[in-house]
Amino acid sequence: PGEGGAPRGDLYLAVTVRRHELFGREGQDLLLKLPVPFTMATIGGEIEVPSLNGTSRLKIPASTQSGQVFRLKGQGMPNVEHRGRGDLVVHVFVEMPRRLSGRQKELLKEFETEASLADYEEARKFEEKARRLKK
Repeated sequence: PGEGGAPRGDLYLAVTVRRHELFGREGQDLLLKLPVPFTMATIGGEIEVPSLNGTSRLKIPASTQSGQVFRLKGQGMPNVEHRGRGDLVVHVFVEMPRRLSGRQKELLKEFETEASLADYEEARKFEEKARRLKK
């Protein structure tokens, strides 16, 4: 009711949602930037992902690339107007180790001798474009 017998008015509320240290939000979807060790990205595996309900398991397929996106259906924010929930959208970034032991370097050098440019699709495409620039 309005003051002093004035007619009823509208009530306005301003709501601010505090930024979360792990999750971002886009509509009903939650966004998560997930570091994945390069070994798991290369050979695949499973990793625990934080969610609103605790944790969920996410299967990381072999040859996962940085920037690859995975969706965990129904693990986002509840929809207040309808039934259902948004998704948890996981953006993977492949993390490289900061320091390697002598043995780890030796193993990676052995791996490097077995690999070829054909095993690296983006590097191969880049080389082809760079070669065309030289012509």
